[in-house]
Amino acid sequence: MVVTLGPSLDPLFVAYVAVFAAAAVASYASVAATPRIEDPDTRRGLAALLLTTGGWATAHVGFLLAPTADLSLGFYTVGLIVGLAAVGPWLYFTSAYTGRTLHRDRNLQVALVAVFLVIVAMKVTNPYHHLYYEAAFVTYPFPHLAVRHQLFHWLVLGLTYGLSIIGYFMLFERFRQVSYDTRPLLALVGVTALPVALDVVGFATPYLIDITYEPIGVAVFAVGLLFVYFYQFQAVQVTGGRDEPTILLDQTDRVREYNDPAESLFPCLQGGDALGEPLWSALPEVADALETDESIVALERSDGIRYYRVSERPFAVDRPQLGRLIVLRDVTERERYRRELERQNDRLESFASMVSHDLRNPLSVAMARLELARAERDDEHLETVADALARMERLIDDVLALARQGQPIDEPTTVSLATLAEDAWAMVDAIRADLDIVGEYTLAADSDRLQQLLENLFRNAVEHGPTASGSQALKDAVEHGSTSPDSQARRDNEERSSSSSRTQSDDAVEHGHPDADTAVTVRIGPLSDGEGFYVEDDGQGIPESERANVFESGYSTATTGTGFGLAIIDEIVTAHGWEIEIAESNEGGARFEIRVDSA
Repeated sequence: MVVTLGPSLDPLFVAYVAVFAAAAVASYASVAATPRIEDPDTRRGLAALLLTTGGWATAHVGFLLAPTADLSLGFYTVGLIVGLAAVGPWLYFTSAYTGRTLHRDRNLQVALVAVFLVIVAMKVTNPYHHLYYEAAFVTYPFPHLAVRHQLFHWLVLGLTYGLSIIGYFMLFERFRQVSYDTRPLLALVGVTALPVALDVVGFATPYLIDITYEPIGVAVFAVGLLFVYFYQFQAVQVTGGRDEPTILLDQTDRVREYNDPAESLFPCLQGGDALGEPLWSALPEVADALETDESIVALERSDGIRYYRVSERPFAVDRPQLGRLIVLRDVTERERYRRELERQNDRLESFASMVSHDLRNPLSVAMARLELARAERDDEHLETVADALARMERLIDDVLALARQGQPIDEPTTVSLATLAEDAWAMVDAIRADLDIVGEYTLAADSDRLQQLLENLFRNAVEHGPTASGSQALKDAVEHGSTSPDSQARRDNEERSSSSSRTQSDDAVEHGHPDADTAVTVRIGPLSDGEGFYVEDDGQGIPESERANVFESGYSTATTGTGFGLAIIDEIVTAHGWEIEIAESNEGGARFEIRVDSA
């Protein structure tokens, strides 16, 4: 039987249509404001909730205005389906807003979609089994199609309410985790549940029609959340969603909000007395830490002193900056290690300076006496003494360099690898050796220490190249060489001889020197991925079995080497935060790869 329905001038009918139409418009319009939400998952969840709620309210308007019973039932069924679909976005939104991961659980998503499809199938096929609802025309409180719900409806209603309660629980728990006044947000959340009372009245009495009123509550919630209490909404998420102590300041640096971890860390925050107080008054140690470069605050705890790094970022809500978000991260272990390392470095520096001073004085006396003895007579024993004293001087220089090169880099500057390579090569006694600079590369580094690194690598290549076998002096130095800025006199001698080093090498090749084929070529250039540079040669190379040991202090393959040269290289690399690896060049020589971008 076809029952004729349609618009009515009954005031209650007009009110129903107006309220649900307003709910639909408010829901759709609020979607445009969701991009203001900072968290993308929260933004997507709320937008989907508003769209489904808008569709739900629109279906109710169609149900009321439909001119026939069949069309009215069609709109009602659509409303049931869209209303059920709104549960998913509600859970997605509440999970994302409260910092949980339920909305990303693929198994849970598949299970909910499967249940949704089964229920939709039951609703769509209701005209055949009538297990979900039955409809009849009534005239009170105004002419409309009354729906009498059956058993399956109540089962589905219980399921949807149960899932919705999970979302409420997540929200209430998040509100409890912050010190902020969340009563306005609690009221807004409560508005979404208030229509349940209207559902009960509509079912139990004839004064309201038996229809779901939830779209009204969600629309009020959306408008209040996005246009009235949005600042509070964002503040609760950014503070309550963090495990680290978090403090929210307003534009005048007054404490506006903090979470439970912050309250536990700072007893003065308990009770809310610090709300509205300037940061420098409420938490002077945090304010002071923000003014320092390290931004470290030390706090006395029950288990001793703990260190926290204080960081900040702007807090804005789709408008100019509204304040600052202060986050404290526990860096106790790292800070203790850093401080212990500083103490060790200071002790090492003091020890090295003391050793250098106490040894250099008697060494100078011995070298002076040696020169006097040489002036009187030429004796091979004096040459042995001279070699021993020279090695002692190198050891002193290397000990000082090893102590100093591992110090942290304070202010790196942008340097050209090619320029530093040329400067370093000028300091190397590179007779019959060539430097090949491949490409251009710039990096942030301590230029003095990087030049020291290149000098040591160049010496290692030159002194272990094909020419090394012909000279005992060259064989003696795998790692040693000028490593200390204190040895300026020795560097001056090298600098005077360096201008001829490259020329002699070139002459050996260009003029057919009989030993030209034994010259070593050292090559330097950027790595293929651009994340560092390499230094390689065509010399003897480093056996793979020895590569793990060459950076150890004191390790040397030469009988008179100090064993510190490559250890100093490793210290310089570590001080910069880089990484170094040993490989084999295409010619079979040694290849050192220094990765500047170790991340």
